Order: sequence, then C-alpha cells, then structure tokens
Amino acid sequence: MREKLFIYQLLLRLFSNKNGTNRHNGTLAENGSGKFNDISDSILRQLKEDGYSHIWYIGVPAHASATDYTAYGIPKQYPEIVKGKAGSPYAIRDYYDVDPDLAEDPSRRMEEFEALVERTHQAGLKVITDIVPNHVARNYCSVARPQGVSDFGKDDDDTAAFSPHNNFYYLPGSTLKIQLPPDKLAGFTYQESPAKATGNDCFSDTPTIYDWYDTVKLNYGVDYLNGMQAYFEPLPDTWLKMKDILLFWASKKVDGFRCDMAEMVPLAFWQWVIPQVRVQYPDIIFLAEIYNPSAYRDFLGEGLFDYLYDKVGLYDMLREVSCGYRPSSDISFALNQVGDIQERMLNFMENHDEQRLASDYFLKEAHKGKAAMIVTCTLNSNPVMIYNGQELGERGMDDEGFSGVNGRTSIFDYWSVDTLRRWNNNGRWNGELLTPQELELQSFYRRLITLCNQEDALASGLFYDLMPANYANPDFDSTKLFAFLRGHENELLLVVTNFDQSPKEFTLVIPEHAYSFFGIKESTEGTLTPLLQKKGEMLLFSIDFPYHFRIDGFSGEIYRITFL
Repeated sequence: MREKLFIYQLLLRLFSNKNGTNRHNGTLAENGSGKFNDISDSILRQLKEDGYSHIWYIGVPAHASATDYTAYGIPKQYPEIVKGKAGSPYAIRDYYDVDPDLAEDPSRRMEEFEALVERTHQAGLKVITDIVPNHVARNYCSVARPQGVSDFGKDDDDTAAFSPHNNFYYLPGSTLKIQLPPDKLAGFTYQESPAKATGNDCFSDTPTIYDWYDTVKLNYGVDYLNGMQAYFEPLPDTWLKMKDILLFWASKKVDGFRCDMAEMVPLAFWQWVIPQVRVQYPDIIFLAEIYNPSAYRDFLGEGLFDYLYDKVGLYDMLREVSCGYRPSSDISFALNQVGDIQERMLNFMENHDEQRLASDYFLKEAHKGKAAMIVTCTLNSNPVMIYNGQELGERGMDDEGFSGVNGRTSIFDYWSVDTLRRWNNNGRWNGELLTPQELELQSFYRRLITLCNQEDALASGLFYDLMPANYANPDFDSTKLFAFLRGHENELLLVVTNFDQSPKEFTLVIPEHAYSFFGIKESTEGTLTPLLQKKGEMLLFSIDFPYHFRIDGFSGEIYRITFL
C-alpha cells in the first residue's frame, strides 16, 4: 500500500510551552518557550497513532530575536530590527545553528535537536525542517559555521549595487532608515551602510513596517535592477553556500525540507542543487512554498521538488466555499487547474501564515471546517498538512504582542496557546483538560486521517468527480454539496460533503461510466457503509431507487459501496 503523507506542522516555541503567564509583548523570561526536550516519546507516539507520517518542526534554524544570548557566544541582537520579542523563524541569523530558545541548555542546543530527530525517528515519524533560501536576518552572523566556510557578505564588494559574486544587493551611498513606530526608532542603534535590499525584493533604503524589514535578500546572480539579467556562469557564490547549508542539515538526518518562498529563488538554482543533494541523500523530500500556478510544472520538473503548496488553488477555493462566497461546484474547477499534478500538491486548511478556521476572520467555529477537511484529506493520494492546534479548534484570536489579533497564532511572540497547553497538561498529553467539543473535534481529525491511511482507495486510489452527473439533478444542491468517488481495485468509496450550515437531504446520481472507470461491474443492489461517523447507519440501495442521503451541516461522510 502506498503511504499517504500526513504532515503535522509543529511550532516548537509554542507547542509545548506550559507557561500560562501570556503577558502582552512578554519576554522569554516572562512567557517562556517550548523546548526540544518537551517533545517526548509519549506525544510522538500519540501523533503517530493519530495517523501522521511526518513532523514539520518550525523554528529550528537560529533566527534573530530580542533575547540576549551573548553569554553563549551569540552576537548581540538588535530588537529594533526584530519582529516581536521572539522574532520571525524566517529571519535566519545563523544557518548552521539551532535556536537557543528551544534548548534546556543553550550551550548544548544542537545536541538537543539531534536527540529530538532521533526520538522522532524512533516513534516511526519523519522530520521536516525549514530551509529559508531567499533571505537572512539583517544582522546575519554565523558563529557555528564549519571550519573553512565563509560568512554571507564577508567577501562582498558593497560599492557595487549588483555583482554576481556578492551574496547581497546593495544601495551604495545610502544608510538604512526603516520606517518604524516611534517607540522602536527611539532605541535604534543598528547601523547598515550601505543599506541592503530587503527580503521581499524591496530595493529601498527606507523599507516600511509592511516590508520584510527584518531580513535582507540573498543574491543568486540575478540583476533585479537591470531587466532581471541572469549571471549563472561561473556559479554565483550564494549557490555554493546554500548547497553546503542543505547538505549540513541533511547530515542531521532530517528527512525533508520545506523550502520557504522557493519561487523567489531562481529555478536554475533548484535545478542545480536538488540533484546534488540527492546524490548523497536520495530519499530526502523537497517541498516548495509557492504561490504562482504558472510556475508549478517547472518546479515539479524531473528530479526537482516532490510537492508544492496548493494555496491559491484548493485552499482559496475551499475557504470561499466554506464561507458561502462561491458554490461548492467550483471546487471541480480548482481541481482541474492542477489535474495532471494533483498528486504532488500539498493540501491544507491551516498553516502558520493563514487564519485559523475557528477565528472570527474565517468560520468562527471549528466544527464548520469539517466539510472542507474531509475534501482536503480524501480528494487524492497527495500529502495533507495539519497545523498544531487545528484539531482542537484553536481560534488564533489572542493579542500576543507584535502579531496582534488577526486570526493567526503568532510566530513572532513568546506565548503559550490555550488549547495546546490544556492538551499538554504538564506533559501528560491526556486531554483531561480539554472540553467535550475539543475532544470530539480531535477524535474527528484522528478518525479522518487514520481512514486515509487504512483505506487503499483513499491512500492511492483513483478519483471520479460526481458533480457533472448531478448538475441537472433537482434533488441535489450543487451550490452546497460536493460528492466524488475514490476507488482501488475492487474497493469503491463514496465521499459526500455538505457546506451548508443546515442538514441536507438529497439523492445522488452515480452514472454507469463511473463504475466502468473503476473496472467494477455494476450490480442491481448493495449497501453503503458509513466509515467516518460513529453513529452512521448502513444504507441499502437498488438500481430501481436513487441513492438517498442526509448529511449534517458543515459535515460529510465516507461510504464503502458494497454490491450484493
């Protein structure tokens, strides 16, 4: 049976933090942080039992923060160019180090990370870590780089705005002047002269608070200010440095890389570096964060990325359908856009960049996301990602500090998440402090994911869209219902979802072509056995009567079709 990947996205700083102080804009000493060592054998075994195959640990590489670690040989940080007290996990200050916030003993932080990787593997799970190739923290300085490795920018000619030999882009004759609030400007001591281009392709010495002002963009040999002219021969120095970084992290026995903003780095670099990494580590996974559908197939070229984010396609569509802005029949159009590469698209309904399903900015109640999650998980054999706390109905409505109340769980602040902290229950992870509604939702996610692992039709079967056959069906509301078949050999499953807030009673047409598509000889009668809901009842059907269903609001069911 082919494995269907289920990735649990785990933000280490927040996931296991038991400190409930949660002071607005609090420091590490006040609000605390989760640690590598907190990810115990017991919680890893639980995640494995819940059906996950991979853990994406967020925040592992050392990033800029406002916390002083100079006692451990880490250079002085500059809070005025850090987002929040904890800083963004994507403003890397040392590619060869791990974040000291996550270590019980910061002097042994790498050992603690390596032990976490070993524990994760012992639990039967694989490890994914971030690679951030497009930008680094403004005050990047590696203290952990291997002998013989030179730092980014050390040999740059900063009098040149662009040189293929430079690691950064410069604005000669300028001084960095970030447009920050008065309280940050009052303590501004960081000096950058000449100013460097900011990570989001902002070639200005006055980036705003809406820019990625805490980062600088890396130079891969593309002259942005001269028609995007590329200079790839001889190989740019940044290519060589980033290759060594990828090999360094692969040597730590990680199983995959989630490549941040991969499309902001030249495709030619990925075409060069990924095959080289795979020479030494042939099984390593490359997952690209990408938002440009016109580039999808290029990034999935032979020997390149294994999987891509499906954000602007399926995620955006399911969000609008769930909110009632578009008819459910439009889901078919989103699928058709990536029809030939659907198996290589990563599906999700939450991640650290997106608003929580249960937030006031999305569905307001977590159970209303069930229909979208059933579709997300069962459409195809492609991987699926769940964000920590999603399965508990975390709302993301805390006012942590820098992040503000925006429906997202902050990646910039020291904080502990209420639902995760109660699930943790001082390291017992027994759920005793969770509400009945949270336990029910957690059980729903567990059942859905394990079904996808257990059923060959869901893990590796073919997909057949039933929507076209039901557009003219007067007893089927194609604006709120979505139905499809998944089949493998003689196994046939029917998935039906309801995006309306109210229960729906309806009939469903399954055309003869659907059975022949799966190589199944249609019989005159049979049974429909519900697999997802605990109290579902077996249904009988006959060719003389249409399939008749009742599905609760914002819900769905997976039926096994058995012919008599």
